[in-house]
Amino acid sequence: MKRIEAKDYNANLGRLIDLSDEISFKKSHLPGSVNIPYEKLLLHYKEILNKKEKYYLTCAKGIHSRKAVSILEFYGYDVTQVIK
Repeated sequence: MKRIEAKDYNANLGRLIDLSDEISFKKSHLPGSVNIPYEKLLLHYKEILNKKEKYYLTCAKGIHSRKAVSILEFYGYDVTQVIK
């Protein structure tokens, strides 16, 4: 599983997705991130993601992003966990 620190992320690397729920995302999120809640991403990943692109996943505690990266890597997506 690939991981980077939030300070090492920049928009040129790929799309940053915050897996927090909408309320948590509104309270705090990394600049430039888009909010796709964990459950929504895992239920609709085929419609939301493209296997030719790179994605960086983050969440408040790192639990959902770690799980999502493991699952999506298994399905062939280029994903990296971003640790806050």
